[in-house]
Amino acid sequence: MMKILKAVVGILSCSCIYSFPALAQPFGSCADSAVVPSLSSSTCMAAELPFDPIGNVEGAVELSVRQFQAPDPSQRRGQVWLIAGGPGEAGASLYPLIPVFQRAFPGYDLIVPDHRGTGHSTRLCPEQEAADSPAGYGLADTEWGPCIGSLHADAARTRAFNITNAAHDLSTLINRLREPGEVHVYGVSYGTQLVLRMMQVAPPKLDSLVLDGLVPLESESRWDLSHRTSVVDAVGRSTLTRFQTERYTRLLAMDPTPWQAVLPGTDLRQFMGSLLNFPVLRDRIPALVDSLSRGKTDLLAEIVADLEEEHARLTSHPQSAPSLPLVMLISASENNSRRDLTAQTVAQEAEGALFTSPIPGFLANTLLPLYDRDEHFGKIPKGLPRTLVIHGTLDPNTPYDGARAHAISLASAGDIHFSTVTRGAHLLPFVAPECFGSVVSTFISGGSVPKHCASP
Repeated sequence: MMKILKAVVGILSCSCIYSFPALAQPFGSCADSAVVPSLSSSTCMAAELPFDPIGNVEGAVELSVRQFQAPDPSQRRGQVWLIAGGPGEAGASLYPLIPVFQRAFPGYDLIVPDHRGTGHSTRLCPEQEAADSPAGYGLADTEWGPCIGSLHADAARTRAFNITNAAHDLSTLINRLREPGEVHVYGVSYGTQLVLRMMQVAPPKLDSLVLDGLVPLESESRWDLSHRTSVVDAVGRSTLTRFQTERYTRLLAMDPTPWQAVLPGTDLRQFMGSLLNFPVLRDRIPALVDSLSRGKTDLLAEIVADLEEEHARLTSHPQSAPSLPLVMLISASENNSRRDLTAQTVAQEAEGALFTSPIPGFLANTLLPLYDRDEHFGKIPKGLPRTLVIHGTLDPNTPYDGARAHAISLASAGDIHFSTVTRGAHLLPFVAPECFGSVVSTFISGGSVPKHCASP
């Protein structure tokens, strides 16, 4: 499994450390601090913001924010806002990685908001996504119908859960909760799209951006979510030799299929695609193919257990469950160039693939009241602060080539630094913590950013 993380080189000794008097804090105690040891030192607050900044929908949205203060107040440098991915992921998806972020951003308060529609913030389906509902923050089978019905019943409210409004939320929170010192923003995956939208529509004053797993340009339809299987398949194939590819192809053609005893009703290609997110499991794929080709399933059962353990590490908090209605709404409205996508087309495009993704199927025949892309879609900000893009070459969620092309486009807006994590996958603080920590801490300190870092 993942090795114990080594401490990265800090920057506490540099001459730019700030010390500020204590200010009146809007943050107070968190309801879960007493029952979740890892959150015991955090503080929380809730803010009311306009449901729709331009006034088309009345009312307010409540946004939940959690703060992890710098361990040593005398060495405090400022704030780092940690923006989760998704769409649909709450800030809780980043809580297990707080120790990594504290090493990468030494001396900073870490601020973690829940996007509108996620975590403890206002939900798309407040009744069905409530903590005390049958499936908690997730949706039980019996809750989907009432949830989708409510989204159609108030379509204007539903469409207000869009990226641009979420970008206004983030900008307002940063400005409202700003304290003396530097202010940096870290975003991952969808979080990079949200942060860049914010820098278009309501740019706050920032000292830097760190973009981890940068999404492709919105205008590049070849890399949108409806084409995710081609992205996953390309990454998966790149990890195999020619012999291993041929053996895996023969395995998929076997009848009967030996893996069904362990994975009943599961497409092996989709299961293999899920392993690409976890380098330790990804590197076991050739051995797994060899084992299954000989009719052995012991290794498969072991890997299934390890995969569940990895997922558990990232979803240990009750509000970690993603908001699937929000995933569907934003993904289908903004990140799918083919609204006429059908299940038949998805299946046809997956023919011949060795690794597949469930996301294109998730986008087919979406039942939600979608919204139209606005005037900000596909554009880049006019100006950016000093920006680091850090990206893994084997990222199956946001393609490396797409990130490179996007970073080149962003160069016209500011000082862009690109650091490649060789063999890195998605969410680098989790899959390549040592590379992430060393590169980011160097960037934050103003040092020369390494162009490459090798992930184990």
